[in-house]
Amino acid sequence: MPPMANWERSADWYDVMNPWGPGDDFHLRLVMGAERVLDVGCGTGTLLCRAREDGHTGRLTGLDPDPAMLGRARVREDVEWVLGDAASARWDREFDLAVMTGHAFQVLVTDDDVRASLRAVRAALVPGGRFAFDTRDPRTRAWEDWHGSSFEVRNDDGEPAVVSYTVHSVDGDVVDLSETFTGRWWPAPLAERGALRFLDERALDAFLTEAGFTVEARHGDWAGGPVTGTTEELITVARAG
Repeated sequence: MPPMANWERSADWYDVMNPWGPGDDFHLRLVMGAERVLDVGCGTGTLLCRAREDGHTGRLTGLDPDPAMLGRARVREDVEWVLGDAASARWDREFDLAVMTGHAFQVLVTDDDVRASLRAVRAALVPGGRFAFDTRDPRTRAWEDWHGSSFEVRNDDGEPAVVSYTVHSVDGDVVDLSETFTGRWWPAPLAERGALRFLDERALDAFLTEAGFTVEARHGDWAGGPVTGTTEELITVARAG
């Protein structure tokens, strides 16, 4: 059973806002085919918990920098949960597969962030191990639809909250934005500010090559279709050299 939710915390709304979808199915297939798996930015641990439920018997490790997210993940004790960001990973050739789902790769905003994180993931993988992650294709300019948008979600008790977005600036390939929660749990709207980086294929490949990866596959959608420039995703599977 999941821990009792504290609806004042945005982390407890995460799974409500991000129900299981085609991207999770894609990554789950990879996880189920690997013996030792590292989920970088695992959040509330949904992917690895589902893998256990589906019969995965190997090593499953989740890494995330948010204690509140990991607090929800730790309800499952047969998965190893580690507090830390991607760059802080200190494993040495211990995993066959690393995944970074839910566009989490885009929170790596600076070149140093990207390089340090890829080096750490590469070091954690055995030679020939794979790293699968997804980013949004910058050509679709998704942020233009986010600014001023909002939607309603309902928690497990059926009570609503409104989530809205403000895009403050776009500086090159970095988008500075806020996510705001409004509902009875907060005396004033709860705003969380952050940034996302929209790297194109050429930039992604340059960083991957520098870190010792070779791109094995890239898809524009979760059905495995090609990248076309109008597809929304850049789904990359890279192999460690």
